[in-house]
Parts: sequence; C-alpha cells; structure tokens
Amino acid sequence: MESTPDLVIEHCSVATMAGPGYGAISDAAIAIAGDRIAWVGRRAELPARAAGSRRHDARGAWITPGLVDCHTHLVYGGDRAHEFELRLQGASYEEIARAGGGIVSTVAATRAATEAELVTSGTKRLRAMLAEGVTTVEIKSGYGLSVADELKMLRAARALGQRLPVHVETTLLAAHALPPEFAGRAEAYIDLVCDSIVPAAASAGLADAVDAFCEGIGFSAAQCARVFDAAGRAGLPVKLHADQLSDLGGAALAATHHGLSADHLEFTSADGIAAMAAAGTVAVLLPGAFYFIRETQLPPIEALRTRSVPIAIATDCNPGSSPIVSPLATMNLACTMFRITPEEALAGFTLNGARALGRHADRGSVEAGKRADLAAWDIRRPGELAYVLGANPLVASWLGGQPREQY
Repeated sequence: MESTPDLVIEHCSVATMAGPGYGAISDAAIAIAGDRIAWVGRRAELPARAAGSRRHDARGAWITPGLVDCHTHLVYGGDRAHEFELRLQGASYEEIARAGGGIVSTVAATRAATEAELVTSGTKRLRAMLAEGVTTVEIKSGYGLSVADELKMLRAARALGQRLPVHVETTLLAAHALPPEFAGRAEAYIDLVCDSIVPAAASAGLADAVDAFCEGIGFSAAQCARVFDAAGRAGLPVKLHADQLSDLGGAALAATHHGLSADHLEFTSADGIAAMAAAGTVAVLLPGAFYFIRETQLPPIEALRTRSVPIAIATDCNPGSSPIVSPLATMNLACTMFRITPEEALAGFTLNGARALGRHADRGSVEAGKRADLAAWDIRRPGELAYVLGANPLVASWLGGQPREQY
C-alpha cells in the first residue's frame, strides 16, 4: 500500500475466499484506495499510511466479496406461472416445451415487450438480487430469437447496469430455442445466428460472451459447435447449457472450445468432466432449476471435486424453470440437495462465479488489487449465509469502494 487509502473498514471479520476455511481473518481491517482493495489483514497490522483515512465501523460484521450471480435470464417479458400448475398436474418440462409452451411462450411475450418495459421488469428482479449482496450479475438474451429482438434484450441488460449500482455481464443466447417461424428448419436458424445475430451483437458491443442450449429440445452438439465457431470469429468467449436433461456431450464440447463454463451438468459423463478439468472450464450448478422442475438426476459433484473442477453456483433466474431471485436461498438449495458445503456454496457465488465469467483476476475474493466490491453481513460465521431460508443478514455493501444504498 503506497498511498493513503480513502477508506478503512474495521472492526470486522473477513471471509476473503482466497484460501481454505473461507480464507477467514478475524479482528480484521480492509483498506480501500479508489475502486480497489489496497490492503487486507489483521487490524493490529494496518499500515501506518492508513492512519488518516476515513473509517467505517463494521460493528463486528463479516465481510465477504460481493456476490457474483454468473447465470441468469432475468430480462424477459411475461411469466409462466400457468406452466407451474401444469407441472404439478403431471406434465414434464419437456412435454410443455414440445406443446408450444416453455421458452417459445416467453419469446412471444418478450418480442411483444418494448425495451423500456424489459428494463422496468428487469429492474425489479435485479433490485432483489442487490438486496442480497450481488455486485456482479450475468444476464443472457435468448427470448428474442431474431436479430432485432436479441439486440433489444442485450440493450435492456446493459441499461440495467447503468440504472443500478451493479456490474452487468451480457451473454448472447440466440441459440436457446427454435423460433416458430423456423419450425422444421433448425439449420437455417443456426445460419441466422452465426451469420447475422452473433456479428451484430459483437459489432454493437452488446455481448461479453456467447451461449447455446445443447439439448434434445434445444440444439445438437454440431449446431452448437457452429455457434461457437461464429463466436470465435467475433472474438467472444463461449459457455454452454450442457447435459441438463440428457448427455449429448455438452460439457466436452464446451471444454473443446475453451469455454468459460458448462452449466447444469446433471447428466455429464466422466469424459466430460475430464475435458472440463483439462480446459479449465468452470462447472456452474443451478439448484433452483433442479428444484423447480423436480429433477432427480444429481450433478456429479464428487467427480467434479475429484478432478478439481471449479464449482460455481447461480440462481438461473428465469420465468420457466427457476423463477428465483435469491442467491442466499440458492446457496441453501445447493447445500441441501447437492450436498455441497456452505464454504463451497459461498465460493460458488464469489470466486468461482467470477471464474465462470472470466473475471476472477478482478473480483470474487477480498485481496489487494481486486475491485472493492464487498458485502457486510450480520452473522457469527460465514456458513450462516447458506443456513437460514427467508432471512437476509446483509447490512452494507460497496461497489468499487462506494457504499450502496440498501435495497
């Protein structure tokens, strides 16, 4: 720490997430200079240069990195509450989709919505996430399925990052479903995605990455590979909805293309996990979707651990299979259903969530040089964040060293 910091947060404990045991530091302090963490450590060892800095008394709170929700679809029109009722009557997610419901029904509502309406509805959902300490969120398109409507969704997502104090990462998911006007012509639609939608989103600077849905009710591995090749030509990294309902080799496909992440993974094979490990592709687990559509095939958690594949956790906020806006509830679901530990859950929403976005050099842990995106919690130990359903112990948060109002 070479210069006088602007702010020192003191009288706290810190879960840095930079080592085992949450990377915990008791009786700690954090010095912030500009938008960066300048120093973190035991309060008794605070450098002398910090003597004149403005102080924030955390009153014994635990400080963690700001939460990173690395997989959401929170910009969309309409809702699908009626499908929830159908599933409770026995219809499967796949049956509803094949009958014209599912993603395609949200496409109709999203196409009908104005950009301003998408921003307004997205703001409500995003505010709920900020209220639970989220400082970085990924938002996918995928409910427009045309050049104009996919760009409309991405612009709305970018606007949310300008309207609210949060970092927004945008992902183009044009290969999410087959739009009705392309019924029976999947290859022609993939031509449109590769030749028009991906280049348009890239040239407009609206997409930070490209995603696809590799599934029987989505697109084949070969079709997704074509989309990934188009992303590569546009200079955009890729990620994949992989192996959620069946094993089509999605995890291996994502790894082959050096994907940032492969997401869902309930049916991923040992070969897919080995490929992810070799490529450094993050496993993003989505317990909200598992819970909401009552899946029974658990992701291969132990195999991911054995291969040291980083595990991220995300809400998967979307209208059809995971209408959840609570990262804290998602942590609890991950622990109770997937049997991951509270420490793994918090790492999944901090450092590994940042890895899944390719942003881990800049955020996701409390370390000198990283962005001062922080959350303060009225808890006695970090494991409490995954423990209680329906409570929110957030007491303060900072984005780039600046305090955020409580939502």
